[in-house]
Amino acid sequence: MNRAQINSEVTHGNLGLEKVLNALALADGLPPTEGNTYVVIPATDTAYGEYVNRYQEIYADGTARIQTSVSTAYDATTTNRGDLILLSGAGAHAITSMLTVAKNRIHFIGMNLRGGNGVGMGARSRITMGDSTVAADIALMQNTGVGNTFDNIKFDSSSTEALSIWGVAEGGEYTIYRNCEFYKSTDLAVTLSGELLENGDSCQYINCSFGSSANAVTTGIIHPCVEFKREVITGKFSRDAYFKDCLFLRKAGGTANSFVNATGVNDVNRMAMFKNCDFVANELGSVPAEAITCSGGKQERGAIMLSDSTCFNCTLMTEASVGVFVSGPTSVHNTSGIAKDG
Repeated sequence: MNRAQINSEVTHGNLGLEKVLNALALADGLPPTEGNTYVVIPATDTAYGEYVNRYQEIYADGTARIQTSVSTAYDATTTNRGDLILLSGAGAHAITSMLTVAKNRIHFIGMNLRGGNGVGMGARSRITMGDSTVAADIALMQNTGVGNTFDNIKFDSSSTEALSIWGVAEGGEYTIYRNCEFYKSTDLAVTLSGELLENGDSCQYINCSFGSSANAVTTGIIHPCVEFKREVITGKFSRDAYFKDCLFLRKAGGTANSFVNATGVNDVNRMAMFKNCDFVANELGSVPAEAITCSGGKQERGAIMLSDSTCFNCTLMTEASVGVFVSGPTSVHNTSGIAKDG
């Protein structure tokens, strides 16, 4: 059973897992991965006892299949084994400190029937964090592993810690996010904070949503959904980032607000591609001057590329001569991809 079949079989709640677990264990005699499968169900969940009775298994390495938190499930995994972590979808999986994912080839899957046609909005398998118990935590989750994947998960941070200004800090290699929502409800008055810090190498974001059209950003600051800022994660910077069929949302408080920003001239290396993406500024807010900004100046080591993408309720797609290339209805950098009202 492949990942797409797993997504189609699991339910939005906590029942109906037996077929999936049996398939994971048997898969016509061959497992879908060489690794273990861990199912995360909080002990407070009404289905927890039933799941333990029906599906609990102790693996050869001494770890248990049923886990009560994302953190303990991750701790149970072994790097490069291809382990799966399935997250129940009935409630939030709350963490009190940043989930640091440094192992390789670990696969997180939300059990909420979010297939390949969505953009992650409202994913019921949610990882949430309020104020971290560790002041140095920069995000709800930081990934630095190789080949990790995340499917059907909402990353939801409301932290007000001084350094915790991003929802997710990505610094891994070949990471794939599919049908995920990135949401940061706080730090709306902190410039250069945002939903995603992109320090990753060859990472892909497919059918994902970033930001919110409900929470108003403070006037006069750059508060993007995606921030390219070199080496916030030590030794890491963005290379060949790829966003496909993604939705970016903002309720702008002023014209300086944007959806994507690079803070320095070396933040984007080789490329950052946005393919068939939509950038939407809520009509109830302000009109951003530009959807894509390079506040640190023209990119010198790579280019931001927008292919068949559209921005709504923005004056321009981007400013001129900053290393942003736009392919759309016209070849003019600033008006290409601008939706017209009437």
